[in-house]
Amino acid sequence: MANDTAFSAFLSDENATIELGHRLAHALQPGMVVFLEGDLGAGKTTLTRGILRGFNFTGRVKSPTYTLVEPYTLLGLEANSKLYFYHFDLYRFNDPSEWEDAGFRDYFNSESICLIEWADKASGQLPSPDWIIQLQPESTGRRILLSATSELGQTCQNALTLAAN
Repeated sequence: MANDTAFSAFLSDENATIELGHRLAHALQPGMVVFLEGDLGAGKTTLTRGILRGFNFTGRVKSPTYTLVEPYTLLGLEANSKLYFYHFDLYRFNDPSEWEDAGFRDYFNSESICLIEWADKASGQLPSPDWIIQLQPESTGRRILLSATSELGQTCQNALTLAAN
């Protein structure tokens, strides 16, 4: 799916990144796959922390650099429902086949949201993303560029854009 318009915002500091993550949480839907792109220290885990705060998660949010995935169980949108949120960091993968060996495929379903850092390390193994979020240094902060790559992703991006106006 081609996306002519991407969502873009300048984030001046960590608090702005967390605040935007909070807003993104309200646009995400179960079943979504999100690729997070950016250099080391770009703010990918900080953005994830903001997203989790947007889902009212108050616990510790840590980078899954060594564990490969950090799972979170959140309250879903409907009464007594649960939403499974998985934050992956594939930086330490040496070969895309490690994805299959790790057994993560079952995490991707209609009741979960999966955010993946360093998705290129599992090239050809992952489901297609609904969003690709890029974090790039700019001036004294960073720029976020969110591109929808599926129909679901576009619907969610539209909801985010409407909320920003």
